[in-house]
Amino acid sequence: MKRSVVVSLLGLFALAVGCSLAPDPGQTPRATEVPALVMAGPVEQLGLRAREPMVVEHPDGTLFVAGYGEDLPTLWTSRDQGATWTRVNVGTAAEGAIGNSDVDLAVALNGTLYFVTMVFDRKASEGTHVSIGVSHDVGATWSWTLLSHTRFDDRPWVEVATKGTPHVIWNDGEGVCHATSPDDGRTWIEQDRITPQGGSSHLAVGPNGVIAVRITPLSASGNKFHPGVDLIAVSTDGGRTWRKHPAPGRRKWAFPLSDKETLPRWVEPLAWDARGALYSLWSNEEGLWLARSADLGATWSTWRVVQSEEVMYFPYLDARATGELAATWFSGQAAKMRAHLAKFEVGTGIAPPRVIEAPPFQPDTWSRTTPPGGGSPPRDTGGEYLALTFLRSGALGLVSPIQNPATQRFGFSWWRVEAP
Repeated sequence: MKRSVVVSLLGLFALAVGCSLAPDPGQTPRATEVPALVMAGPVEQLGLRAREPMVVEHPDGTLFVAGYGEDLPTLWTSRDQGATWTRVNVGTAAEGAIGNSDVDLAVALNGTLYFVTMVFDRKASEGTHVSIGVSHDVGATWSWTLLSHTRFDDRPWVEVATKGTPHVIWNDGEGVCHATSPDDGRTWIEQDRITPQGGSSHLAVGPNGVIAVRITPLSASGNKFHPGVDLIAVSTDGGRTWRKHPAPGRRKWAFPLSDKETLPRWVEPLAWDARGALYSLWSNEEGLWLARSADLGATWSTWRVVQSEEVMYFPYLDARATGELAATWFSGQAAKMRAHLAKFEVGTGIAPPRVIEAPPFQPDTWSRTTPPGGGSPPRDTGGEYLALTFLRSGALGLVSPIQNPATQRFGFSWWRVEAP
């Protein structure tokens, strides 16, 4: 059922959940007299699992959402701005449509749609394949290519350069792999590895085809760890050569992933704005941090954009125009878990960004496993980020998973977000 949620002022809900946007000289932006974002929705699409969903908007306004959790790749489309959704037939396993885990979507200016996914062996707890589907007719038909069939294949991402060249990255425990297509996804060429160690945490392609890759020490679905590999790699020549710089900020990585004493982290998002500034978003025990580089990652200006009494983790980031960003993250755990959404307006100087938040909410996501000793499963994030995108209308689109085994509710929620 569709319903509307009209938000309260930022100060009221921030006080309620322990968030603080109080001034911190030189770091935290002031939030006085800043109105809140307005969220309309959610529109729920139920029936199939859609863990860790991803969303893109086609140049003609058609929306696509992909998620995982079923035996084959799952994709939905909406032609009415998210009011209704229908399942997309992406093909069969015999036609190459394989994938039951991490997904990503991208669309070129000419309308070519890219859907990358991976196969994960849940018994062995390791990845086995990376495949990409391509559609040239707004999702009506698809062709699939197997990019890799290697033990530990993990976390693929796809982005398209302004001139139409698609870039795909993934990792296999032996570094970050990179493939491109010279002909709108009809054939693919695997390039030299970006790095011989580390994980493919995120990918962003900016103006003039500049590529940035976030490389983290964890890889191979958490099976491998390379200490000290905490980098941002940037290429200005289509991925032929890379310059690598230390990632801005301070963070601690957990290995093994079951280490409950370390703040959860996996995806560390990057984004380019229209002027070619590169942004990085991360969290640590001191808050949520945003950094901007005007020189391709060599140097950074850094701001603490949000503080909270609760732990903050699993951020995601998108950008458009000049200094206009949108971000999501989670705070708290179990019963205290909340999802957050905000816009950051970043000027050209060193002044802290203007932060405009939406009220936090709790997605209908619960752990897939029962805790030891029985009882109800705790709340769960349903993945390592909440995807969002700037829409052609100027609004934001946010998609959150629905994962409730107790009530057999599986799918996703679509949220439309407007500035007040």
